[in-house]
Amino acid sequence: MRTKIITIAGSLGSGKSSTGKLVASTLEYRHFSSGDLFRSIAAERGVSITEINQQAELEHEIDHAVDKKLQDMANESDLLIDSRMAYHWMPNSFKVYLSLDPHIAAERIYKQIQESGRVSESGDSVDAVYNNIIDRRTSEQKRYMNLYNVDALDLTPFDLVIDTSKYPLVEVAQMITNSYKNWLEA
Repeated sequence: MRTKIITIAGSLGSGKSSTGKLVASTLEYRHFSSGDLFRSIAAERGVSITEINQQAELEHEIDHAVDKKLQDMANESDLLIDSRMAYHWMPNSFKVYLSLDPHIAAERIYKQIQESGRVSESGDSVDAVYNNIIDRRTSEQKRYMNLYNVDALDLTPFDLVIDTSKYPLVEVAQMITNSYKNWLEA
């Protein structure tokens, strides 16, 4: 049974939150970002987003708290969630994966840090941000495999995969919106 829930997963810096906000606004859906939740947990603990990922490798309750929140939303409707694992908890959702080369992601994130800041995320150079991306990706892959037996790099569960380096944000959002509407009607 298909639900009126869109889950957006993807590479670090691929634009999950920006895309999610735009698609949710277009569809008049509620938007939730587990990345924002993770950043707020990191800020509460006074650590970086990379450090909270490393802590989560040992403190499984961090992931379990986020998972519980996602699982509680599984029966909602008119909802868009950007989260690397929401598709796993909501198998009947429209599942989108946004991909992006980590070098391009580092440039995007570094620019955002310089222009407006990013909660619990810093980097004094593009190279430093790139290294943080690789550390976070490695940590998440390990955690998701250990906790859920899920390969975070396996794209087969997704209904739509988009390389966000090839399209501007508005086009990515439109591609998702159109594909989602077609998916609902199928």
